Amino acid sequence: MPQTDSERRNLQRHLPLVLLLAFLAAAPGCAQRYITLRKVPKNPLEGPLNLLSRSGPKPTGRTEMLLRRYDLLDTQEKNPPLALVSLRQQVAEEPTSDKVYAVAELAYLDAKRKQDAGQIKEALDLYGAAVAYSYRYLFEPGLDRFRNPYDPQFRRACDLYNSSLEGALRIAIQKGKVKPGQAETIETASQKFRLDIEVKGPWHPEDLNRLEFVSDYEIAGGLTNLHHTYGLGVPLIAVRAKHEEEDAAEKFYPPGLSFPVTAFLRVAADSNPESNGVHHCVLELHDPLHATTLSVCDRLVPLETDLTTPLAFFLDNPAFKAQDISTEGLFNPGGATETKIKGMYMVEPYDPNKIPVVMVHGLWSSPTTWMEMFNDLRSFPEIRARYQFWFYLYPTGQPFWVSAAQMRDDLADARQKLDPGGQNGNLDQMVLVGHSMGGLVSKLQTLESGDDFWHILSDKPFSDLKATDEDREKLARIIYFHPNPAVKRVITIGTPHHGSDFANDYTRLFFRKFIHLPDMLTELTNKLVIGNPGFFKNTAMLTTTTSIDSLAPNDPIFPVMVTAQKGPGVKYHNIVGRIDRSGFLKQWTEDGDGIVSYKSAHLDDVMSERPVTADHLAVHRHPLATLEVRRILLEHMNELPGLAAPPPVPLGYQILSTGGEGDARLPPAAAMRLAPTVVIPPQSAASPATGLPRPIGASVTIPGAR
Repeated sequence: MPQTDSERRNLQRHLPLVLLLAFLAAAPGCAQRYITLRKVPKNPLEGPLNLLSRSGPKPTGRTEMLLRRYDLLDTQEKNPPLALVSLRQQVAEEPTSDKVYAVAELAYLDAKRKQDAGQIKEALDLYGAAVAYSYRYLFEPGLDRFRNPYDPQFRRACDLYNSSLEGALRIAIQKGKVKPGQAETIETASQKFRLDIEVKGPWHPEDLNRLEFVSDYEIAGGLTNLHHTYGLGVPLIAVRAKHEEEDAAEKFYPPGLSFPVTAFLRVAADSNPESNGVHHCVLELHDPLHATTLSVCDRLVPLETDLTTPLAFFLDNPAFKAQDISTEGLFNPGGATETKIKGMYMVEPYDPNKIPVVMVHGLWSSPTTWMEMFNDLRSFPEIRARYQFWFYLYPTGQPFWVSAAQMRDDLADARQKLDPGGQNGNLDQMVLVGHSMGGLVSKLQTLESGDDFWHILSDKPFSDLKATDEDREKLARIIYFHPNPAVKRVITIGTPHHGSDFANDYTRLFFRKFIHLPDMLTELTNKLVIGNPGFFKNTAMLTTTTSIDSLAPNDPIFPVMVTAQKGPGVKYHNIVGRIDRSGFLKQWTEDGDGIVSYKSAHLDDVMSERPVTADHLAVHRHPLATLEVRRILLEHMNELPGLAAPPPVPLGYQILSTGGEGDARLPPAAAMRLAPTVVIPPQSAASPATGLPRPIGASVTIPGAR
């Protein structure tokens, strides 16, 4: 520990640089692994059916008891196919839920044996039988009086359906028989099937380049929570195909994008196949961000979904990782913008019926810094039903006001491409979420410059500036601006609203040696200063060479940003990090998140401010920060006319707009999108007693019936 005043002052000067580099070096980067391939696909039946035991797969105890009852246990041990045929005869004579379930289980076990033996067609036949009988167990009306959704066997029947369908899909995909939007003929050992493959949701068949199985992968890091819901269907990873003919949103999709899909096969009581003996079935590929339930046999069925693994698969894709400009964007802003993706991009399909939440990263970072919060936020059904998440990528080595000017242009470009007529009311309710320096970039989207920012540079009229029209326009683009009327809320997290003490002489000098601004930007500022001697009273905004310089607490832009006029109706929310300052940090750092002090992060004129016990790199990943953003988004939604949060209702049914007087406050096109919605299931799916779809496993009770 330093003993003299000189040593102590020297440490105080250099400590910010040391801590800043330590914090930034600890940030996740390109080396982060998000996903790994499992040695064996995850299978919920592995334990109940002893799939990996040395003794080989075997039926559950309840199925063995049923086999014993019909004197088929010895037959099952010696000749499993014969036992299966005999039990199917028993089902034909007297169908009960136990017998139907047992047939599904034995068919699945036989399918695994045949597949291991290389008898693929026979395995496909048996997987199909397992799917059909488990489907029958779950949905056949004649079994309602036997079916008990509280019985563990009921969940195993769901697992049998899912695992059998997955087994069949693996074989079909290997044979190139799963092509979205097309019909395929599949031959098993004894039957022919015509398989129609339909894509349900906002994506189109041509968007799906290939399908991967979620069960093949496990999360390796970078995403703490795995958001998996249970129901029916096979969770898949759909790898998106890049289109040559671009639609309006195409330019905003990053390379290597993948998204979640759940495969569901509808099984019909197909006793009368087509005239050529071909059975018909439909494989549906559902987007779980669009719908999480579907109607099957008059029952409301939840889909088995996984939102996290497809996201991790995308983040781990080398094609996407190659576009990460976090380091190059800091040290070579000009080169990064020329060779890498920049601007706005989306990892979900653009949806004109949802409000955009634009997430803006901070210094030495990229949109991947938001994936922890994004993964958790979209797990809330009420959030993903109303919001879509966009990400803004920019080179962080340049002064933040330059990045803010670029973001204004990029937001305007996105609006022009997605909504040329400016009629979409959802795009007029945008929420910006910015971390660290990204909070400053975001806030500048909502301020009216007037002459305030120009007066930082000069008290003389802007028109007196000696410059070419082109150079004057470039400067005006940074100094003069209006608030973006589409932005209604800004959430800043760990943002240095009053500058950061870490941008001191030592850190600024250090980074000046490594950060290289675009020649166009430095040449412009040099020309203006040299060509206008004595014109500028303060050239800080012109001669600032790096983003670190722009964050210095004495920079005159910060007082102007605090007092500048904000756009009409804009609301601000603030989240600040505060770390435990016991021991060493208590003596050498201020109260705050370790990089941004509390006095700099604090704002008075905000709707809310939430402290979170976290350091600068973790504050926007902290679960309490995520919950606070969720709270703000719900508040935003509830304050909009006609967009109050609906009661929790299942998705996936026909949605009808009710309209109402409140819609008159929005443009007609927006009123159609923002009106309250009522979920109305098809008439045939209604329960006579309640008028609502019957939950899966429920029997029908008609009042007055005996």
